Amino acid sequence: MDSVPGPLPDDAQACNTQGNNFLLAHRPEDAIRAYDHAIALSPDYVDPHFNRGNALLRLLRHEDALASFERAIALSPRLALAHYNRAAVLQGLNRMQEAAEGYRAVLEIEPQHAQARFNGGCIFLAQKQFEEAVECMDLVIAHAPQMPEAHNNKGIALLKLGKLRDAITCFSQALALRPQYAEAYTNRGNARIQLGHYPEALEDLGRAIQLQPHGAESRHLLGKLLSLTNRHEEAVQQLQWAHRQSPGLPALYGDLMGAKAACCSWQGMDHDVQQALHAVAEHGHAVEPFTLLGLADAPLRHKEAACTFVKEMLPASSALGSCMPREPGGKIRVGYFSADFRNHAVAYLIAELFEVHDRGRFEWFAFSVGPDAQDEMRQRVAAAFDHFIDVRERSDIDIARLSRELGIDIAVDLTGFTRHNRFGCFSFRCAPVQVSYLGYPGTTGADYMDYVIADKFVIPPPAQAHFTEKVVYLPHSYQVNDSQRKVSGRAFTRGEAGLPPDGFVFCCFNNNYKIMPSTFDGWMRILLAVEGSVLWLLEDNPAAARNLRREAQARGISAERLVFAPRMPMDEHLARHRLADLFLDTLPYNAHTTASDALWAGLPLLTCMGESFASRVAASLLCAVGLPELVTHTQAEFEARAIDLARDGVQLRGIRDRLHEQAPRSPLFDARRFARHIEAAYATMYERSCQGLPPDVIEVE
Repeated sequence: MDSVPGPLPDDAQACNTQGNNFLLAHRPEDAIRAYDHAIALSPDYVDPHFNRGNALLRLLRHEDALASFERAIALSPRLALAHYNRAAVLQGLNRMQEAAEGYRAVLEIEPQHAQARFNGGCIFLAQKQFEEAVECMDLVIAHAPQMPEAHNNKGIALLKLGKLRDAITCFSQALALRPQYAEAYTNRGNARIQLGHYPEALEDLGRAIQLQPHGAESRHLLGKLLSLTNRHEEAVQQLQWAHRQSPGLPALYGDLMGAKAACCSWQGMDHDVQQALHAVAEHGHAVEPFTLLGLADAPLRHKEAACTFVKEMLPASSALGSCMPREPGGKIRVGYFSADFRNHAVAYLIAELFEVHDRGRFEWFAFSVGPDAQDEMRQRVAAAFDHFIDVRERSDIDIARLSRELGIDIAVDLTGFTRHNRFGCFSFRCAPVQVSYLGYPGTTGADYMDYVIADKFVIPPPAQAHFTEKVVYLPHSYQVNDSQRKVSGRAFTRGEAGLPPDGFVFCCFNNNYKIMPSTFDGWMRILLAVEGSVLWLLEDNPAAARNLRREAQARGISAERLVFAPRMPMDEHLARHRLADLFLDTLPYNAHTTASDALWAGLPLLTCMGESFASRVAASLLCAVGLPELVTHTQAEFEARAIDLARDGVQLRGIRDRLHEQAPRSPLFDARRFARHIEAAYATMYERSCQGLPPDVIEVE
């Protein structure tokens, strides 16, 4: 039973001491009563004001504590501890700017106060001022080298700046000081994932989970890592666990749906998509923008997801100051920024464009931010540029700084929010004009991206409202293609491909994550209607193949009527298209490069056009190659047309013959003509910039 408090001394100093004793005895209410009495006896006595603030903190009365510390500072302006406690309270109340000023006041009085400097660095981290956070943590480490938290926080800032190897060094130093530091293992695992060092990342995340089994962030990262290594079912398990622990973790819900889509695990998918769309509408960072493109044909939500992501993760920075146009004169300098200058879908499409670009009027730069894959496509692309620069080891701000130093007039991003991207460099302004093209079929949501290159199929004029960029309209199709792509002369047999000797072959070589339940439902209805037909799909991962066979059986289709094609060299993959009769597209994320593959190989493709950019690409390609009759507008029309073509061999043969005749000379496969069009767009952008005019819609004739 607590003792009844007795009378308080009439001496202010003794009363303050009594309050301290109450506080040590965990009796903060009695301590406050004592401090109040001391203050009544001697209002200018600083100690009870300061101590009263500490007692109020015990009771979580933060605003009252703040007032006590401020009174103590008024009485003793050089009382560093009062400034520190006040700043800590402000930081807890999320009044970051005032807190930062408070810590600066502490450091003016006690320059060696490591904790105040550390807390100030934490504020820089929270405010995404990463360069300042690094500088601050360096000063902390200089005075307190044995503080593992300082090394860890410096690593976090370097990680955000894209200095991955330096970040790993910091996390390793933190772990050397504190071997059981779970957060540092998690952070080092994150950096190693971004570097592509997957085995080491797996080891780090495993150790983090061992040390802190309920840590949702490490489980989330482990799930992402498992997805990156095609272990999607295991990824789903980890992501589900993380979601149960911390459902509000940024992007976690979308990553879970993305992993389920990748292995075609559709239980509850419709409900999940609706939940995700609701979260996006509420401006929550629930789904990464790229993931949402494949889940829903909802261009307004695509824009909202991108805007939220950029605001939270990649806001515009003024760290390098304004980026003004160069004095007019000389060649226009265009820089292409990509993670995919290698054997990748983007490079397969765009390689010839780099080779046929106009060297008389333009100077061409490549900024490679992705893996240094010394493959055939990497060598071809590198040879096509005036300047090919590997910047993957540089931070985002350093990439932007280099681009400015080189006088780049127009910076063209070819990656968007896809894998290995370094979109953050554009937040610092790489050039006076910044453009989104090809690699990301949607708006970036970034006000620092000026233009998106498109055509009137993928972004009809009313859809401009769903883009933060101004639209550049190219004639024909926005998608460039390489007319030099090789198709192997190898003549595949049906037996080699695992196909039956007879029957109609529908195919879809899109990545498995693009196969949504509604698309698959339609395909199964088509197979039911076309006796003896099969569906030939890309085998992206064994789990997807197993799940799709099970889903087929649930819809009354024998599992044997789904045939899976393993990956193989591109020229042979193009050649095996000859075994198929009709390519069936996906919705909401169409075939993009895979559609061009099919058309180049002479295989007709049937698509259903949706509302979003990603759902209208195949229509753009078909019209550019002269086959608009293969574009449908409803699911029922799509299914009826597929069945009709499968039953009418003469009609389908006529379409195939037209494709063989028209494709080689169509606008879709004329890279030289395309080069003149996109160069005209670049010239207009450049002229507007030099004249001080803001970005506006551009139509290339």
